[in-house]
Amino acid sequence: MNIGLIIAGGSGARMHQDIPKQFITVNEKPVIVYTLEAFQEHPMIDAIAVVCIEGWEQVLSAYARQFNITKLKYIVPGGQNGQGSIRNGVYELEKHFCPDDIVLIHDAIRPMVSAEIISDCIRITQEKGNAITVIPCAEAMMQTEDGVVSCGSYPRDNLKRTQTPQGFKLGDICQLHRDALEKGITNSVASCTLMIEMGNQVYFSKGSEKNIKLTTVEDIDIFKALLMAKRSDWLKD
Repeated sequence: MNIGLIIAGGSGARMHQDIPKQFITVNEKPVIVYTLEAFQEHPMIDAIAVVCIEGWEQVLSAYARQFNITKLKYIVPGGQNGQGSIRNGVYELEKHFCPDDIVLIHDAIRPMVSAEIISDCIRITQEKGNAITVIPCAEAMMQTEDGVVSCGSYPRDNLKRTQTPQGFKLGDICQLHRDALEKGITNSVASCTLMIEMGNQVYFSKGSEKNIKLTTVEDIDIFKALLMAKRSDWLKD
């Protein structure tokens, strides 16, 4: 079984809007619905769970009915932070699925995730035990101590920019969170960083520049442009 675990527990403070950014409507559809549809329509995804910000559970359920997200099986309360929300989600899935089932942890605010990205994440997780969606680092990377000045750079070929989904065997990711709690690690930035902090290695699956994370109002503008864009037939990947 392959389960999509959509993390929608954040309040979106950096967007400076009155509602959480995952529920902002773009072209008459909430952002989270675009994300849910990507997993709903993927033939290899068997079920979907959402970790939802408190107070929005009924709204999410209504959207799922309205937009026919039939794979949505579980709505889980969010945690104190991202790590806590993911922990809540995988612990709930553990009650219903097998340890060898695959869970793809994905940001609700990455609505442009493609079928190819989901497929590759599943494939690498099946082969290697985990998969972190990444893209190359194309920019020059500068080191800084104060955010103002730099006197050093870091070779970009040694860097990857992480995205989601991030795939794991369900039993492995649940045990990772238990071990992290025992060690007092409670606020890791992402599942991939938690893996590294706990002494594990991670494997890469293929992401895309289009798989953007909607963090600021400017990101919404980019998202709208991507929705409008039609790739010309003669252009190839």
